[in-house]
Amino acid sequence: MTYYGAKDLADSMRTVRKNTLIIAEEIPADAYSFRAAPETRTVAQLLTHIAVVQRVPEQIHAIERRTSLEGFDFSGLMRSIMAEEQTPRSKEQIVALLRDEGQRWAKWLESQSDDFLAERVKFPSGMTPPTKTRFEMLLGTKEHEMHHRGQLMLIERMLGIAPHLTRQMQERMAAVSSGPAR
Repeated sequence: MTYYGAKDLADSMRTVRKNTLIIAEEIPADAYSFRAAPETRTVAQLLTHIAVVQRVPEQIHAIERRTSLEGFDFSGLMRSIMAEEQTPRSKEQIVALLRDEGQRWAKWLESQSDDFLAERVKFPSGMTPPTKTRFEMLLGTKEHEMHHRGQLMLIERMLGIAPHLTRQMQERMAAVSSGPAR
């Protein structure tokens, strides 16, 4: 029995991306050039990174269907992703890229079998652990986006925007405290 399969993974990715899209929409276009600190990505670069970085696991699992990462050209693929981050785009283009890439990725995820997700992929020698399941590696794409979404929520605070998840929690707390007395 599988408790969490491909459809669950795809649904959770859609939820994560939905929240990332809300943040992308709430940050004003003129703040897309904002950089939280020197040597960090701008808002636009960070959102573009989130949109396209799943091309790494896509190359590994969907295109090449690798069972070993020995000899995989991580640096070449990362150079192309970094070039995408530097490509000038409007806020609307970035939001569309996030939406389209997220949906495309989720559709692929939900189409995978439990057997495929259970396959182990060997890491280059010397790495620990020596293997991981495809499922664990693909789950990492959600974790990666949530990591960067935390950065975006802090950037929102720096820009004077209360993140939507904070506002929703505050609304729930206000509703509970103003509810009927028991």
